[in-house]
Amino acid sequence: MAGTNGSTLDAFVYQNFIKVQLDDSAITKLAVVILMTLCSVYVNCVMLYALNSKRVFKDSSRYILFAHMLLNDSVHLLLTTLMFVLAMAFLKLAKAVCSLLIFLATATFRNAPFNLAVMSLERFVAIRFPLRHAEIATQKRTCIAIGFVWFFGSVNILSDIIIAAVMDPNYYYVQMFCSRDQIFMKPWQLDVFNGCNTFFFVSVTLIIVFTYISIVITARSVSSNKDSAKKAQRTVLLHLIQLGLCTTSFLYGTIERALYTITDGNTTLFLHLRYLTFLLILILSRCLSPLIYGLRDDAIRPLFKNNVCPCSRRFYPTVHVQ
Repeated sequence: MAGTNGSTLDAFVYQNFIKVQLDDSAITKLAVVILMTLCSVYVNCVMLYALNSKRVFKDSSRYILFAHMLLNDSVHLLLTTLMFVLAMAFLKLAKAVCSLLIFLATATFRNAPFNLAVMSLERFVAIRFPLRHAEIATQKRTCIAIGFVWFFGSVNILSDIIIAAVMDPNYYYVQMFCSRDQIFMKPWQLDVFNGCNTFFFVSVTLIIVFTYISIVITARSVSSNKDSAKKAQRTVLLHLIQLGLCTTSFLYGTIERALYTITDGNTTLFLHLRYLTFLLILILSRCLSPLIYGLRDDAIRPLFKNNVCPCSRRFYPTVHVQ
């Protein structure tokens, strides 16, 4: 653990700050985070139920990918909130348990931009090759694409966890504050982790920008089906906005260190700014996915309204997928 002494010290300093400040204000902040997470997960679950209620959604690659995005974001929100609660409560976990939480949290974090890239490519195929779309974007190939999303999202952090388990004979017994930096045994692992994040996000950005430009060109050139092309153009643009939110989340650690430097030892100010950054960047950004993508969809919106409150369910809307 020599390579992580700095991060270990930062973790202990941060944890002691939290322990000192665990008062009514901190409990209120914790309640806000939990409430936002539960509300967002509830909305996601209602949308997942709506998607599962109609066969047409299960056969459409577009909605399969959207359902995966909802599930992925829900898991990430729950894990992020759980780790925040553990930090607030000043609790240690067995390193093996913490590694599992970090693995899932990191994988779901990285899955988000990959899923956006695949969704953009699906829209690209639908507009550029409309006659072959059903043949190319099949249910089986969509599931394979999701499998690759999970592979690329988890391979790096999984290798770090395996290295830690091999190099540390007490891996399954040692207690630790649950932080991603605590998993790294060597300094180069953090460099590789950040390098992979940068490479992945740049690659995904290029894919989404390429699909957006291609769809714009198609929308201007075709004489028919322009409405579908324009809708796809707006959808991919929303994917680019969502990617921007994911990129902001990636910069959270850098922003946190910058805040610590700016506050110059002012513990109270640092904790307030850190909480606000955590709330806006890590929590709120994940809560927006169903709002900026799902509720604007004409096929999902009536089903969502019909299922969001079971006591007010009055009708069973007909679904028209374009």
